[in-house]
Formats: sequence, C-alpha cells, structure tokens
Amino acid sequence: MPKVAILMPQLGESIAEATIMQMLVQPGDTVQADQEVFEVETNKAVMGVTTVCGGTIVSLDVSAGETVPVGAVMGIIEATEEEIERSGATPLDENATPATPAAPTKETSSNQDGAHFRTEGEFREGMPGGSSARKPLGAGGRGLPVPMGKSGGRFLSPRVRARMDEIGITEADMAYVIGTGPNGRITIDDFESFVNYVDGWPSHVASPMRKSVASSMQRTWRRPIASCSRPIFMAPIILHRKNHPRKPGVTLYFLRALALALAEHPECAGYMVGGRILTPRRIDLGVAVQVADGVMVPVLRNVNEYTLDELIDEYNKVVVQARDRRLDPAYQGGGIATVSNFGGFGLTNATPMPLPSESLILGVGAVQKVPVWSDEVECFLPVEQAHIVASFDHRVMDGGDIGRLMLRIAHFLEHPEFL
Repeated sequence: MPKVAILMPQLGESIAEATIMQMLVQPGDTVQADQEVFEVETNKAVMGVTTVCGGTIVSLDVSAGETVPVGAVMGIIEATEEEIERSGATPLDENATPATPAAPTKETSSNQDGAHFRTEGEFREGMPGGSSARKPLGAGGRGLPVPMGKSGGRFLSPRVRARMDEIGITEADMAYVIGTGPNGRITIDDFESFVNYVDGWPSHVASPMRKSVASSMQRTWRRPIASCSRPIFMAPIILHRKNHPRKPGVTLYFLRALALALAEHPECAGYMVGGRILTPRRIDLGVAVQVADGVMVPVLRNVNEYTLDELIDEYNKVVVQARDRRLDPAYQGGGIATVSNFGGFGLTNATPMPLPSESLILGVGAVQKVPVWSDEVECFLPVEQAHIVASFDHRVMDGGDIGRLMLRIAHFLEHPEFL
C-alpha cells in the first residue's frame, strides 16, 4: 500500500521549528484523518500536529524533546488508495527519500494583510543553526573568572564573535565582562574564562517561551523607548462593571478605550521603516497574558469596530486559550499595540515594553485609594485611582503625541457607557 509522510506544519507566522512535547500514537496504531498524533510547543503556544489521511502508523522519525524544523518528516502512514484519493494526500515516491525542506525565509513567509511589521531578527528567531542546534554553554572553557564590574568591554574580536555564535551567547550576555585586550577589547581568553566561570553556577535550560521573550525584548531595546504616565479615575469603570450583568474584564475597558483613541490618532501606532512611518491599516490590539515562564499576547481584530459587550465573549475565549497555551493561530501576531494589566499583580507603576513589531504598549496599574483635593467641600476626599503608562518608540512620536492619546483614553474610560 502507498505511504504518506507526516510533516511538521507551519504552525504560525515566522515560526520555523517546534519541540515535540508528547507522542500521541505509536507504530502500528490505526489513525483517522485529522487525528492529533503529536503535541508540540512553539515559542508561542502548545499545539497539535494532525494526520492528513487515515491509515496505519508505519514509523515515527522523531522523539519527545526533539526540536523539529518546519517541513521535516515526523512519521510515515500506510494508507489505502481509496483513502489517499478521498483525503487528497500526496503519497511518497517509494524510490526517493523524503527531503527535509529548509525553514521559511523572509521571502517565502506570509504576512497578514501587512499588519505585522516583522523585523529581520524575527525571521532569524528559531531558524536551524539557532539556539537549539548550538553546542552547550561552556564547551571548551578554560582559565580563571573574568572580573565583573560596572562597565564591560565594548569591542569583540572576530574570533570571539564566531565563538559566541557557536555556543549561542549574545552581546547582551557579555555586557559586564571587562576585556583585558587593547582599549578594553574582549579577547578569546577573556571569553573562555567567562564561559568557564558561568558554567559553575546553578542553572537550567531556558524554555522556548523564555527564549522568545528574551529575543523580543532584546530586539525592542534597540530602539529609543520612552514612557509617559498619568492617573485615571476608576470610579466610572468600577460602577459600570458592578452594574453590568456579565462583568467584563477590567482590561477589556482599557483595550476598547485604546482602540477608540487610536482610531482617532492612528499615527500613535505608526511603525518606522527607514525614512518612512507606516500607519496601521486596522486597529488590531494585543492583550498581555501571563503564562508559565513567559507572556503570551493574543490579538483581537478591529477592536474599534465592536462594542464592549460584543467583545466580551471573544476576549474571554482568547485569554483562556492563552493561559492554556493553546492559542488559535487566528489570534496570533499582527497587532499594532498591546495592553498589559500589571495591576493584577499589585504593581502600581511599571515600564511595559512594546513588542519589536509594535511601537506602543499601554500598561495599567493597580487601583489605589488616594486623597484628592475637592474645591466643592474644600478638603481631601478618598478617590479610587490607577496609573496608566504608555511606552513608545520615540522615533515615531513625542511626549505631546502620547499625552493627547492618553487624554482621549482617559475621556473614554470616564464614560464607559459609550465603550
């Protein structure tokens, strides 16, 4: 009977590989079309890999814990001619060995309506030869610890850079290493001593999620990021939510207010490429959701076009999916700005960082009762208040632009009945 390959699918935009979490079948098992046979983890979510047709599992070519590139053969199914014709599956050439396609490149990767402005770094993230293929940290280390001080070496020799690439260390990791070469240059001996030194510390391998967050934040910090903050009176939101039969999530109020404000001032979510500032085509907003060892950002589409009530079900659904790390690909990527409610952790102020593909993030602090002077009664009154913080790419906009945007956000939040 003909055989059909189970391939690692493209599980999301800019995702080049995934790690096998669980094998759901074994050789000899009978499977149906579209049955989940592997559970895999990308840098964004845990997802299932399904069969293209029914039949019998002949072999499995991967194992749990292995990182597999997109397009790689994961296993072989033996199917009948009728099943192949019914499912439209492509049988393997019995005289050829299935090739493992290269990971997606910048030219072949798709884009969703041009809304997600990916950087070169995003395309490199997770590519073959990346962190999963590098040698363990400390391979070949020797010598004494390099002293650590307030300022590290700025100059790296080509040999040091090649060694860093070999074992997966970035310049950010080397920030506090003091070079002993001319003009503070970090020599290969300095580098190997540093590697040998850190190898002696307790450690654990960073998860794909943690690596993804680290990569995103490092790329974000290449831009001049600034922050502005202002207080928001929370009484209108608290009262509106108390009287609402479905109790919308507090973050949803801010998501909707940001959407309406950006619809009026889309330039505040612009994205700079060369000498041009790209203006978003639609108001797709992300919401930061804390998960184990990282953060996921599901994206709601066209938030300005739906009312608060119309968004409740979709918002609740994507938050649950994100917390379970089983986020539907339709809600992944393509956002122009994000809302992060760090107030849920008791934080009253913070500096949220925008994603590399975005120029703006709105943070929401915890609600506090603070004394506010009242001219009417000529005394201080207790008022429920929270701070919002906008972090933005200073190349795209200035403090005045953000100030006007936040003024509109505050206006909408003070009148939640119109959200």
